[in-house]
Amino acid sequence: MLGKHTDYGGGRSLLCAVERGICVLAHPREGAPASPAVRHVRIRDAGSGESAQLDLSADVAAAPGRWSNYPITVARRIATNFSGSMRGADIVFASDIPHAAGVSSSSALVVAVFLALSAVNDLPARVEYADNIHTPEDLSGYLGAVENGLDFKALRGQAGVGTFGGSEDHTAILCARAGSLAQYSFCPVTFERAIALPSGLTFVVAASGVRAEKTRAALAKYNDVSRRLGAGLECWNRATGRADASMGAALSSSPDARVRIGSVLALSHRADYAAESLVERFEQFAAETTDIIPAAGDALARGDLATFGELVARSQTGAERALHNQIPETIALVRQARALGAIAASAFGAGFGGSVWALVESTQADVFRHRWADAYAAAFPESARHAIVFATRAGPSAARL
Repeated sequence: MLGKHTDYGGGRSLLCAVERGICVLAHPREGAPASPAVRHVRIRDAGSGESAQLDLSADVAAAPGRWSNYPITVARRIATNFSGSMRGADIVFASDIPHAAGVSSSSALVVAVFLALSAVNDLPARVEYADNIHTPEDLSGYLGAVENGLDFKALRGQAGVGTFGGSEDHTAILCARAGSLAQYSFCPVTFERAIALPSGLTFVVAASGVRAEKTRAALAKYNDVSRRLGAGLECWNRATGRADASMGAALSSSPDARVRIGSVLALSHRADYAAESLVERFEQFAAETTDIIPAAGDALARGDLATFGELVARSQTGAERALHNQIPETIALVRQARALGAIAASAFGAGFGGSVWALVESTQADVFRHRWADAYAAAFPESARHAIVFATRAGPSAARL
C-alpha cells in the first residue's frame, strides 16, 4: 500500500494482500530417493496450458524472460540450501492475479512453488530450516533472498531471477492480516504493528494494461532504482568509515543521521550518479520510511481519512519526482481516482507500468470501479483494452487448504 522501493534498503512498508492469488496442487514424485526421476519437477499453468520441466538441482539452468525462471530459481535454491535427498513433484497452478501488473504475481509464484516443494520434502524438519527460519517473517526474508540471489543468514545465496528487490511482496503474501494493514520494517523483516482498515472502506485496484515486466530494458530501469540507493549507502560508509548494511541502518544510526547523510551525498563525486540524483533518491526513501508511513498509519488508526489521503498523495509525488518510475497511465489513474472521490490513491509495485489502488467507500465501490474504468478508457483507449479494474478487501495471507 505504501513503501515505494523501501524494503531492500531496510526501510518501512504498509502492506496488505488482495483477495486474488494462486492455487497450487502438488503430487510428490514416487520412487526410490536415489532415482534421478524422483528429483524431477513438472509444473503446469492450468490457465494458459504452458508447462515447464526441471530438476531439484543446484545446477538447473535459468530461463531468463520466461515464467518458468521463477520455479527454476526456487528449485535451484532449495537444492543449494537443504541437504539430503530431494523429491520432486507434479505441480499444477491456477491464478487470477493480473500478470506483469505490479500486483506481485511473480513473487506469488515463488512463494507458491516453494510452499509446495517444502511440503513435499518436509523442509521445516530439516536442520538448515530449523536453524535459520523460525517465523513467517523469516520465511518472507528468505524467499526475498531467493529472488534477489542474496544470502539469508547461513543459507547461501545463488543466482536469483535478476531483480535487485527486497521482501515486502513475500511478507504481504505470507504475513498479511485479513481486514488490516500490517506495518513492517526490513533487513531483517520486522513486524511493527497492525492497523485495522476502517469498516466501510474497500480498495479498488486498476491494473493499467501497461505491463510492468522485469526483463531486458525494463529490468535495467527497475534495478537502477535499487542501485541508486545502494550507491548512496556506499558514499556514506566510505565518508564516515562505517559499515552500515542498509540505508535504513544508516538512517537510524544517530538522531542527526538524516541531515548528515544528505550532506555527504550532496558532496559526492561518482561517475555513475550525480550528487543531486543520490540526494533525491535518499530523501524519497527517508521521507517514505520515517515520515509518511508512520503518520499515514496513525491517521488511518484514528479515522483521519483526509490526512491519510494527503500523506498518500505525498508518497505518490515522491515516486513521480524522485523514483522516476511512473508512466502517464499510472499518473493519470491516480489523478482520476481522486477526481472521482477516492479517499486516497497511489501507484504501487515496481513501477514502469503496473497498477494503482484507490480507497473508497464500500457502498460506492462498484459504481466507482465502472466510472474509473470509463475515465481511463477515454484517456488511454489502447492501454485500457488490456486493463483490469477490480474491488478487494484487505485479504488474508497464504494458507494450505
